[in-house]
Amino acid sequence: MNSADSKLFTFEMFREVRSRSMGRLAWRLKRFLDEFMEPRLHQRGFTDFKLSYLRLVANIEENGITNNELARKADVTKQMMSKVVSLLESGGYIYTKKDETDSRASRIFLNERGFELLIGVHQCMEEAHAHFSTIIGQDRLTRLIDDMKDLVNGLDRGEC
Repeated sequence: MNSADSKLFTFEMFREVRSRSMGRLAWRLKRFLDEFMEPRLHQRGFTDFKLSYLRLVANIEENGITNNELARKADVTKQMMSKVVSLLESGGYIYTKKDETDSRASRIFLNERGFELLIGVHQCMEEAHAHFSTIIGQDRLTRLIDDMKDLVNGLDRGEC
């Protein structure tokens, strides 16, 4: 930083910039949700489930999904996906079945415990939303979620 730049810098300005940093805000929200959700899921009997597995389970559709498709959607390596699939299968959340159109692949499906987990996740998120509503109100929360959804969907479509 040159001397002209340092004269423009103030901690007051930095605090304002930091308080509006999308990365910091997203990180804080994720940290809160992790700390909020996991204990509540454990209370519901999912003591062997780690919240980091949720992005995998949440991408399984009714017609199943291959390991490669799931790895791509969850943005993890195929090796990591295989490890987590094994853990989730041994925990009774999912099952695999040979793909009827590609004998080299297996499809991953939710079983009853997996569905129960997603219901538990939904209930926990309703609790989180109720808490958020006490802070910013239901209308603002609804708008915030709608705006975040539009932003993420635009990013997924490659809009820059």
